[in-house]
Amino acid sequence: MIFFYFSEAFRSIKSAKTTFVLTTIGLTISVLLILFSFITINLSNYYSSILKSNIKINVFLNDSVGEIDQEKLLNELKSKSYLNEVKFISKGEAAEQFISETGEDFKKILDYNPLPASFVVSISENYAFSDSINKIVQDLSGLKDVDEVVFKEGFIYSLLNYINKVKIYLFVITGLFSIIAIYLVYSTIRLIISARMIDFETMKLVGAKLSTIKIPVLLNGLIAGIISGVLAFLLIRIFYRYVSNIEFFQSILGLNHFEYLFIIFLTGPVLVLLVSLFTLRKVSLKI
Repeated sequence: MIFFYFSEAFRSIKSAKTTFVLTTIGLTISVLLILFSFITINLSNYYSSILKSNIKINVFLNDSVGEIDQEKLLNELKSKSYLNEVKFISKGEAAEQFISETGEDFKKILDYNPLPASFVVSISENYAFSDSINKIVQDLSGLKDVDEVVFKEGFIYSLLNYINKVKIYLFVITGLFSIIAIYLVYSTIRLIISARMIDFETMKLVGAKLSTIKIPVLLNGLIAGIISGVLAFLLIRIFYRYVSNIEFFQSILGLNHFEYLFIIFLTGPVLVLLVSLFTLRKVSLKI
């Protein structure tokens, strides 16, 4: 019986060669785009996490703050749930950083150190959002012995916003190609049903089961889905051969390897199966 199902499926493919080829191509493109979307999401989440972990706020202290008050403020900052790390920068360390970064030694002109001591705090990733950070800055500014709170990470937020916009555009493009692939699968199945209507009616007259009619059509679509997965896999392998020496692409294609294979080989068949079941729901044994 299995041999019969496959022979009927291949007969259906022959009766709609052009549409079958277009369906396979559309599915392949959809698989690649869905895979690319998944990779992009993983990468964006990965780099977003890195960017957020590098967000720093400088908390400058009053010059009159003594060591005891500095210690109290340090403990108070460490108790804040929205802070990941707190680092103290003394006046001497601030001077050394200024000289190393600018190459200018103010000690040659001034006989005192004008730079204040400060705390450099990193924000927890869960609070690394524009509204949250504004509230954090206000909260830190209200602490005793704090002279000024400075946040200079606007570029990071611009980059995070850009990453989010890219994801949105990518989702839209992937959705459009998926709709095209679904339509092609739907058209193929409808064309097969129309082209073989006489055969189906004959099979009904001789007492064929409904599964005998539907299964070959489902197999037709599943074959297209499997071929699209194989084609997508081969294209990815070819692409990887040319970029395998580039560290960036190694990191991209190395993340979640099994998840990528899962998407490549299952997206096409699952998509086809769902569309086929929807299209064939009205097929019955009524003559």
